[in-house]
Amino acid sequence: MDSIESDLHQPILQTKPATVPEPVSSALEDVLSNTELSYLQRLKSATWLELNTLFRLAAPAVVVYLLNNVTSMSTQIFCGHLGNLELAAASLGNNGIQIFAYGLMLGMGSAVETLCGQAYGAHRYDMLGVYLQRSTILLMATGVLVMFIYIFSKPLLLLLGESTSIASAAAIFVYGLIPQIFAYAANFPIQKFLQAQSIVAPSSYISAATLVVHLLLSWVVIYKLGWGLLGASLMLSFSWWIIVVAQFVYILMSEKCKTTWTGFSMQAFSGLWDFLKLSTASAVMLCLETWYYQILVLIAGLLENAEIALDALSICMTISGWVFMIAVGFNAAARLNV
Repeated sequence: MDSIESDLHQPILQTKPATVPEPVSSALEDVLSNTELSYLQRLKSATWLELNTLFRLAAPAVVVYLLNNVTSMSTQIFCGHLGNLELAAASLGNNGIQIFAYGLMLGMGSAVETLCGQAYGAHRYDMLGVYLQRSTILLMATGVLVMFIYIFSKPLLLLLGESTSIASAAAIFVYGLIPQIFAYAANFPIQKFLQAQSIVAPSSYISAATLVVHLLLSWVVIYKLGWGLLGASLMLSFSWWIIVVAQFVYILMSEKCKTTWTGFSMQAFSGLWDFLKLSTASAVMLCLETWYYQILVLIAGLLENAEIALDALSICMTISGWVFMIAVGFNAAARLNV
């Protein structure tokens, strides 16, 4: 029992013998230390090597974030074909309320990337699975609190001065996004867990397949079954859960994750407070960026022609979101490379 307790409290950077040898490329070090080349030649060669590595890692990551963004964007497009009120409601629900949960969960999930990267570099492969579980526990608990914002979205929007018709329609849309909160809570730790091991391509394949399924099922649910706004948001939540389940199945089945995922562990329930502090710090940085967009949407809903204003802003934010997702993908690749 004492040995188990001492192992739980070992510092993360304490190196254990590696169960799987990790070959480390020394190409960059060889170029920088090659005195036969001039300083500019070394700088040029090193820059090319780094850019090549960065783009190789960034391309799948950018694809993942863009495809996930397109999945949400397609839902708003479907709602736009239902009418101006429905597009305004989807815009207010998606960019006014849902973006709060997205920023919070993505920010808190980023703590896994830091800790998993440290554990992977120190050959503590078994700890990656523990950090994944620990983060999921915290994010699920956070999701329960965020859920109340979704449940009481209508009175909150009315309190902020939104019109009754838009607030009522947006609330219907938001109710269908409640399962998505917990999909976020599971997805972001899984994504960071895989990214810390430079496993990015499978997530892009899963996201691409999910987008096709999402488009087909959304068309059936919204137009053929006539479920409207609620059907659109429920299908969006369902699609996110497809991504979560598919990625977790990959972790269970892939040989690449055999040493990093060793099954569920009670260690995940230890050190939750310290993990929460680190996750909160990561979340605050990202939330401050996403809240700017959220405030813009809420202000647009207060304008005289609220439906038209929200519709126009929805289109502009969709384009802006594409640029943002490209930056997020390169950011993830840069952190992996470091």
